[in-house]
Amino acid sequence: MKFDTASIHGGISEDKDTGAVSVPIYQSSTFHQHVLGGEPKWEYARTGNPTRNAVEKLIADLEGGVAGFAFASGSAAIHAVLSLFSQGDHIIVGNDVYGGTFRLLNQVLVRQGLTFTAVDTRDINAVTAAVQANTKALYLETPTNPLLHVSDLKALSAIAKAHNLLTIVDNTFATPYNQRPLELGADIVVHSASKYLGGHSDLVAGLAVTNDAELGERIGFLQNSIGAILGPQDSWLLQRGIKTLGVRMRAHEANAKAVYAYLKKQPKVATIYYPGQPGTKDYETAKAQMDGFGGMISFELQAGLDAKKFVESLHLIALAESLGSLESLIEVPAVMTHGSIPREIRLANGIQDELIRLSIGLEDITDLIADLDQAFVAL
Repeated sequence: MKFDTASIHGGISEDKDTGAVSVPIYQSSTFHQHVLGGEPKWEYARTGNPTRNAVEKLIADLEGGVAGFAFASGSAAIHAVLSLFSQGDHIIVGNDVYGGTFRLLNQVLVRQGLTFTAVDTRDINAVTAAVQANTKALYLETPTNPLLHVSDLKALSAIAKAHNLLTIVDNTFATPYNQRPLELGADIVVHSASKYLGGHSDLVAGLAVTNDAELGERIGFLQNSIGAILGPQDSWLLQRGIKTLGVRMRAHEANAKAVYAYLKKQPKVATIYYPGQPGTKDYETAKAQMDGFGGMISFELQAGLDAKKFVESLHLIALAESLGSLESLIEVPAVMTHGSIPREIRLANGIQDELIRLSIGLEDITDLIADLDQAFVAL
């Protein structure tokens, strides 16, 4: 099936008992077991719920995996996956990751005995050089948050396999509509499903998918043991959101291309970060492994211009954390999503104080550009 068809009919797309084309919300914490000591399909909702199971099977189908897992947030999904590793293990991490991921790694998991080395995962030699005797995995985002760098997943997965490492890819920005890391050699994919997959700013959720059955059993054990599972109401909302992912992504991308063309001509913009920007290494890699460039653009204002004044001058585009929703959202990473990263590390990784991240929504493009234009005038 093509993607749009699979997003509607993949996984468990109807209720087999009634024929309902929308899987019901099974709002039950436990299930009647008719045989003591048997093996019931459903027993307790932390372990499994039919509504959650439907969205887990759907994301597994869309990512080309054998098992999917739904969590209470993207951070919960990342935590469960990184709990595969033990005290003394070392992980190579992309140096441009979401601030919450950085916080989890550097303020929580290090206290449990894990160690990390941050590198620019676009640099194959730097990744290879970072491998140690106790390295167990390579964890990266592509495109990255917030600089939208794109790493070569085939090359990185090959390096990882040569050193017996797991490759874990955060696919939030691309979504399976534009990029399927498991097909490119990765072992595990994670998502903040609150973003494009949900698509409507009405839920918080996380997903993980693997194409390895043994890994799936281990992640499933951790999901049940840690317990940060997605509830049935949000599971239903997430599945509903995924069904329109293809339609929404095409509209996001069309608007993003138009905003990029506008920003290129804006003299108050110093630098633009966008995978669809020709003449960059990110562009060439994105063309090779992605089916589109997504709906995210980051840009830096010219030196001396006030990012705070700019974002507060917008009327239509909302100053808010998160991304990937119907409405356009804007934020300043140094203050908001990446504020937990020490400033010297932010600057070393290229996250300047003037950097602005823009998630382009589905509004009429003329209205979006008019809003940006009046905010630039306000500067």
